[in-house]
Amino acid sequence: MDVLERTDQPRTDLPKGANPDWTIPQGFECYTETEHRTWTTLYERQAEILPGRACEVFLHGLEALDLRGQGIPDFRQLNEKLSALTGWQIVAVPGLVPDAVFFEHLANRRFPAGNFIRRADELDYLQEPDVFHDVFGHVPMLTDPVFADYMQAYGKGGLRALSFGHLANLARLYWYTVEFGLMETPQGLRIYGAGIVSSRTESIFALASESPNRLGFDLERVMRTLYRIDDFQQVYFVIPSLQYLLDVTTGTDFAPLYVKLAGLPEIPIAAIEPEDRVFTRGTQEYARSGGRLHQSAA
Repeated sequence: MDVLERTDQPRTDLPKGANPDWTIPQGFECYTETEHRTWTTLYERQAEILPGRACEVFLHGLEALDLRGQGIPDFRQLNEKLSALTGWQIVAVPGLVPDAVFFEHLANRRFPAGNFIRRADELDYLQEPDVFHDVFGHVPMLTDPVFADYMQAYGKGGLRALSFGHLANLARLYWYTVEFGLMETPQGLRIYGAGIVSSRTESIFALASESPNRLGFDLERVMRTLYRIDDFQQVYFVIPSLQYLLDVTTGTDFAPLYVKLAGLPEIPIAAIEPEDRVFTRGTQEYARSGGRLHQSAA
């Protein structure tokens, strides 16, 4: 099974050779044939299952950027296409970066992407996002003007959240939208979160499994909800559209919201609240059975 076990603990010391903003050269010329084949294998696995599962914006972005399975993309060529579409650029980084650095990049329409790729014998597991997760998973959505604006707004909001001391609440918004978001469409629920579209098994689990809850998106509710970083999600939140997501976040004054959230309890990951709009009331069977840890031990 393909699970990204994020540590959520980026290093704080500037790596040797990195610029003050933590960017580094991609080193495209240094990738080996094996690393390019790993990208192609991962791409082909996802390309096979995402039509009918991923949202149209993602699929259109994949085509617009020509991220076909021909090896790891050269960021220089990719940036020419992406910048012409929405003004965004990809910058190479050595791994997870400090929060302030990450937000500063997003606020200036730069998406930090790891320049390394997982090992060929570890296609389905890694401890931090690699170039496939970051580029294949995130970048196609950045070709859409509305989502591109949302990501920039999130970066600006992140810088403010740091000053307010409420980063944990805002991190949940990123997790349940950018990483693991679902969208309601006339054709049914579709995936737009990068953590899902870059994972073969979670692309299936997120839509087809009876285990997780699928609930309507509510900003305050999402920012109170705990999440897990080591396995499939127990709850997915469903937005009606990308425009709604942008409008509800840019139209909210987060300063009083953070004050309000400070006086409210966190919501357990599998809970369903009386006011929730329920798309799926999950069985939680996968989590109760021990999830990945149980399967690994089997």
